[in-house]
Amino acid sequence: METVILAVVIAVVVLGALGGLVVGSRRRKPLPPPPPSAPDITAPPAEPHVGDEAETPRDEPRRTIEEVDLPDGSAPVTVEEPPALEVPEIEVPEPTAGRLVRLRARLSRSQNALGKGLLALLSREHLDEDTWEEIEDVLLTADVGVQPTQELVDGLRERVKVLGTRTPEELRGLLRAELLKLVDPGMDRTVRTEPETSKPGIVMVVGVNGTGKTTTTGKLARVLVADGRSVVLGAADTFRAAAADQLQTWGERVGAYTVRGPEGGDPASVAFDAVKEGKEMGVDVVLIDTAGRLHTKTGLMDELGKVKRVVEKQAPLDEVLLVLDATTGQNGLVQARVFAEVVDITGIVLTKLDGTAKGGIVVAVQRELGVPVKLIGLGEGVDDLAPFEAEAFVDALIGD
Repeated sequence: METVILAVVIAVVVLGALGGLVVGSRRRKPLPPPPPSAPDITAPPAEPHVGDEAETPRDEPRRTIEEVDLPDGSAPVTVEEPPALEVPEIEVPEPTAGRLVRLRARLSRSQNALGKGLLALLSREHLDEDTWEEIEDVLLTADVGVQPTQELVDGLRERVKVLGTRTPEELRGLLRAELLKLVDPGMDRTVRTEPETSKPGIVMVVGVNGTGKTTTTGKLARVLVADGRSVVLGAADTFRAAAADQLQTWGERVGAYTVRGPEGGDPASVAFDAVKEGKEMGVDVVLIDTAGRLHTKTGLMDELGKVKRVVEKQAPLDEVLLVLDATTGQNGLVQARVFAEVVDITGIVLTKLDGTAKGGIVVAVQRELGVPVKLIGLGEGVDDLAPFEAEAFVDALIGD
């Protein structure tokens, strides 16, 4: 009996131990991972509406009107002025009346080689054929031209023969009279800037590269402003780099407005706009600076004719000034002839006349075109462009 009980107890103990092992192994087995939780979705901020603040308002302490310190008026309130725009200083050009007379000394220093040479030859005791040929050479070297030279020599021959004895004063008077006859003081040298009908007067400036055309246009604006005229400048030279800037600088110096277009643009369009602007502004004169045309290029010369035709759709041209370099001599006459075929030249501007002893170009170009020299350039100064005065010019040629 005891044996049976002992066997039962042992069996119970064995079963209990086995049960504990099974439970322990089950507890050590890893559990499956929990299912992922749903992500938190944050709603995008609402778009701001008119009047909304740019950021979320923060709670800040606020003061009442009684707590705000207001100025009591004892200390002045300083208000900063906006910086003033720099306005270019407008210059006052010197008057044009008698300008050539004032510049006579400068002209005579470079030109009276012609006058001195002629007076020295005419002062010889015997004027034979060799002397007269030397006189002709002096005149031809000064670019007077063949036909004017022959006329001058014939006139001198006759007057010297009648005069007989020749004192220096008589010779100077004789030469002055003959040169003055060639220069022709009776020609109308007025730069026409006052149209018969309505303003503005329209002046177109033409010429080849290197003659000082744009500079002359700027100096002419100074001449007109000095005479009390209002001016608009048209920068129709769109092909030369910085030509429009150069002309605008000249205009700003005297308070003249400049109409310009894009570089390489249509010159006729710029000229048209300049005339239109001048009419709307009610100015006295519109000056149009054209491109420097090479007289050997027909296409460019045709374009110059186009500029003239386009301008005349707005108003008739009152003046077409051809700028010539006085140092070019006979080549300048060739240029003048070609330009005259394209546009109706009404006046000549001779530049660089202070650097050459070839003052006879005045006579030659007037004979070639049948139009007068109206302006001459005597230097690099801003006021060295002078209205041409025949008597002052001849006096400078023959010297004192």
